[in-house]
Amino acid sequence: MNEDRRNFVLFAVIAALILFGFPLVQQRFFPTANPPVTKIEAGQTKVLPKPEAGAVSTAPAAVRDRAIVLRETPRVRISTPALAGSINLKGARIDDLVLRGYRETIAKNSPPVRLLSPSGAADAYFAGFGWSGDGVNAPGADTVFTADAPILTPARPVTLSWTNPQGLRFSLRIAVDDKFLFTVRQTVGNGGSTPVSIRPYALISRTGVSKDASTWTDHVGPIGAFGAGANYDISYENLRGDTPGVFSRIFGTSAKAGENYFDTRGGWLGFGDKYWLTALAPDQSAQVRSGFRSAPDNVFQADALLPSRTLAPGQALTTTSRIFAGAKEVRTLDSYEAAGIPLLGRAIDWGWFEIVEKPIFTYLAWLFHMVGNFGVAIILLTVTIRGLMYPIAQRQFASMAKVRAVQPKMKAIQERYKDDKVKQQQEVMALYKAEKVNPVAGCLPTLLQIPIFYALYKVLILTIEMRHQPFVGWIKDLSAPDPLTPVNLFGLLAFTPPSFLAIGIVPILLGISMYFQFKLNPQAMDETQRQVFAILPWVLMFVMAPFAVGLQVYWITSNCLAILQQRLLYARHPELAQASVVPASRMKDAK
Repeated sequence: MNEDRRNFVLFAVIAALILFGFPLVQQRFFPTANPPVTKIEAGQTKVLPKPEAGAVSTAPAAVRDRAIVLRETPRVRISTPALAGSINLKGARIDDLVLRGYRETIAKNSPPVRLLSPSGAADAYFAGFGWSGDGVNAPGADTVFTADAPILTPARPVTLSWTNPQGLRFSLRIAVDDKFLFTVRQTVGNGGSTPVSIRPYALISRTGVSKDASTWTDHVGPIGAFGAGANYDISYENLRGDTPGVFSRIFGTSAKAGENYFDTRGGWLGFGDKYWLTALAPDQSAQVRSGFRSAPDNVFQADALLPSRTLAPGQALTTTSRIFAGAKEVRTLDSYEAAGIPLLGRAIDWGWFEIVEKPIFTYLAWLFHMVGNFGVAIILLTVTIRGLMYPIAQRQFASMAKVRAVQPKMKAIQERYKDDKVKQQQEVMALYKAEKVNPVAGCLPTLLQIPIFYALYKVLILTIEMRHQPFVGWIKDLSAPDPLTPVNLFGLLAFTPPSFLAIGIVPILLGISMYFQFKLNPQAMDETQRQVFAILPWVLMFVMAPFAVGLQVYWITSNCLAILQQRLLYARHPELAQASVVPASRMKDAK
């Protein structure tokens, strides 16, 4: 009895560590959900304001209102079905861009998501293009180009041009498609009388870091594809020289502090948030030196520099780059990858299980298209996965029940040979052979299911398709936690409970479903184990509460289907139901 009490105390300590320590672990390794978008007050659903963004790019005294900054320079308007903004003719920068199809919050009057912003405003973020060369009067940040059209549309490209006093003519022909891709053709023509050596470049400059957390399962920050695969190792802290990237700290890879540059042919690089990406794809046929650097005032830059070329009088040099600036939509990224930007689909950090995750996403997207409700699509996806895994899960459950059925005899063997461990092990193995029980058979199906369930978790966490998708009633965003909690009487009390106590209705339903699922499992003979399994659902309820409602909907549906499956199995095999509860008299007989 003392041993049982000690085991129970040990479990209580472990449960407390899980409950209070897991939030610290999940912040680094397992992203849970987007910030809450709604709050229940006095029984009414209120939309929360957008969280403040990260640090600003320039010294605080230099930061001005964005609208004022935009009015200070001549501009070419950008208008596409997916984008709106403008090109700054001063410096030839794409520095004003919002995403028409995405809003900051779920409020009806919410502004569209802003991706790019001009230098001088808060959170400056822009793409620029230029040339460099020894003794060459190349256009700079203060150079004002002229444009041949006032607006850039998918049907009407725009050409920016400037000629220096030595007769070098610089031009940028900018085209945009109906989604998120700009194609920029840089041309320099030597109209002078002497040869010149010149090299084109393109860059993306970002001030401040993303407000989205970078974790082991979801990289946020500097990202690129430099040859063989995508590089998730470089972080903002890494560029500042503070610390290696997340991947380096865990696996000991060789990312350098400070600048990180690569000599490669083609590829792409840029800065990624959880849902957004700005990436530069230089000329894919050219040898390029590309990489990342940082500057004072929390400024970060991704740039690509092409080889130097000597232009004789009358010659011209043209290079083509592409800029992706938009949402990380799976199908859109994959389409651009197919169109010649290698590995752009890896801008989404699928990880090692991409081969499983992509088919799950494709099927989920198809279900959403068919039913029009993402929550219902998740339920149908869960039913499908549970249906496919049913034979495996049934085999696992039957194996577990058989092991439970022979536990009284195992207990008797353990008591009889408690001083002879070798003999005890031999008798247990003989018992397994006589009863035709394979204890490992119950573990193998679980190992087969882990990649599938982890892949589903990553699909729901990473893909933008679940963002701001409503479900039913008070659930307005499946990518955020459940805002309705009984702790403050569903918003009737005017206070916001701390995050570890803000247990919503959906997590409570999750705990209840886990409780009934555990009740149907074959019961343990040991009293301490029974107490552990009685408490475990409620511990997991607190652990799962901060996760996205969409993931909890999947888990509840999966639990309910598991309960149905167990009841069906008990109905077909009544002897398993009898073996699931071991009477005290039987335990004594076994001894």
